[in-house]
Amino acid sequence: KVARGQWGRQKLGHHQRRDHRTADHRRKTLALRQRACQQDGGLGLSGHVLGVTCDKTSNQRRTMADTLTFLGIESSCDDTAAAVVRHVPGQMPQILSSVVEGQTALHADFGGVVPEIAARAHAERLDHCVEQALAEAGVALTDLSAIAVTAGPGLIGGVLSGVMLAKGLATGARLPLVGVNHLAGHGLTPRLTDQLPFPYLMLLVSGGHCQFLIVRGPEQFQRLGGTIDDAPGEAFDKTAKLLGLPQPGGPAVQAEAALGNAKRFAFPRPLLDRPGYDMSFSGLKTALLRARDALIAEKGGLTVQDRRDLCAGFQRAVAEVLAEKTRRALAVYLADAPAEPALAVAGGVAANSLIRAMLETVSAQNGVRFVAPPLRLCTDNAAMIAWAGIERFRDGARDDMSLVARPRWPLDATAAPMIGSGKKGAKA
Repeated sequence: KVARGQWGRQKLGHHQRRDHRTADHRRKTLALRQRACQQDGGLGLSGHVLGVTCDKTSNQRRTMADTLTFLGIESSCDDTAAAVVRHVPGQMPQILSSVVEGQTALHADFGGVVPEIAARAHAERLDHCVEQALAEAGVALTDLSAIAVTAGPGLIGGVLSGVMLAKGLATGARLPLVGVNHLAGHGLTPRLTDQLPFPYLMLLVSGGHCQFLIVRGPEQFQRLGGTIDDAPGEAFDKTAKLLGLPQPGGPAVQAEAALGNAKRFAFPRPLLDRPGYDMSFSGLKTALLRARDALIAEKGGLTVQDRRDLCAGFQRAVAEVLAEKTRRALAVYLADAPAEPALAVAGGVAANSLIRAMLETVSAQNGVRFVAPPLRLCTDNAAMIAWAGIERFRDGARDDMSLVARPRWPLDATAAPMIGSGKKGAKA
């Protein structure tokens, strides 16, 4: 006991000496960093890096007239992406590179995206995507004006992977950091592809989201309505799973529907009998399940044509709901008498050809311009994140090491939650 007591006192003394050395080392390190800040104008991360306050670099003092070159990083769901976008004021933005690595094969056996698998894949692939994007663009980190990264909403493991990589790169390269709302990336894509002037009506329709937004500025979004349960993309995925089709469900259902009879099954058009702009797709999915089960009970299984007809009827119902709700949303938007009225659509479901065609018809009937990004920019990508970062940067936005990954992040913070809220905030 005495021996152990003496050893314990010696061990305590050792820890005390080690703590003293650590504190002394930290004081010297902070002093060196402080001196470096005074000499070179700061680290360029809004002043706060590892507890050191610095002045802003010339990168952060850029004006509206400057050419900006941004690295964008996206990892909110199951696509790992990096891109470099350059913008010269008064000219069309240039996508110098856009790298997207999908994870379809990793999740194929599970019938949907597994968050843990997605997060690990992002952590493994993000740095390679960034290296490839920089190489394809022919730029180095030192040529960049800033780094933009998706900070939410999304699967938190993936979002966190991207945010931490962006912080490390921004710190090491002494570049400004700009956090971007993933939905804003989709919402501002028409300005990347067509330089669409504000304000415009946006239908954001994807695997996890569906809402009508009047886009008035880089950070000014007015939500008119949206889905109160499943998003259309989620409904497409679940429909594909119910019918034994591969994931992602959207392209698979569309391919089957092209050979089917959309009039065979009388699927409902949810909420069209009510005023407003909200939508619902959960009941439509249930109606398809019941129709499938009725066929199986009658025939003992599904024929190829049965499956095609089910897909065609389901797709037509979704498209008609979106078209009618868009018509109603346009009436509210046009009441403000915008100078150059336009309807834009973005998100993965915007790649569906029938939905695009019906929305284009609604636009023509209302005398507004219809803008739909190229298919490669409808699904998740980092070019839209880089562009949204440029828009925010020119608007004066900067982030620092306190930037956090957010699983929920409504675009219109003033609107009431549509699905409800929990400990982490509004779900939608």
